[in-house]
Amino acid sequence: MAESVRLKPGDAAPEFTLPDADGKDVSLSDHRGTRVIVYFYPAAMTPGCTTQACDFRDSLSSLSAAGLTVLGISPDKPAKLAKFREKEGLTFPLLSDPSREVLEAYGAYGEKKLYGKTVTGVIRSTFVIDEQGVIEQAQYNVKATGHVAKLRRDLGL
Repeated sequence: MAESVRLKPGDAAPEFTLPDADGKDVSLSDHRGTRVIVYFYPAAMTPGCTTQACDFRDSLSSLSAAGLTVLGISPDKPAKLAKFREKEGLTFPLLSDPSREVLEAYGAYGEKKLYGKTVTGVIRSTFVIDEQGVIEQAQYNVKATGHVAKLRRDLGL
């Protein structure tokens, strides 16, 4: 398998349009003029992804106050995302990328280590994209727990 792309600060963020939990299309370009945190996670309703999503939910007001919008992306279908949103009271868009096109464009899908084995899957990753659609921060292989607190420190919040 080819080495997946790795985006870095200064790169243009790959544009995307994906359905949210309600099947409504959301595009990165809809958020031009605001800073956006786009995070990729392996699967809704799993323990790590739930911890991470709830951390974003609980930090949303301070992130919003700092002018940041949060978008979560996984390969899950919209119906599963809707269940996840209801169950955890998530208040930011969860986008569905079952073809993994966007995951691949961001380098968030590929080979990773899982329990010492090399597997192919979603690489938990977070990107901060500026008002012009340029990547400010690209973080790969982030930890589910404590990630949002670290991100807030990185952003000086």
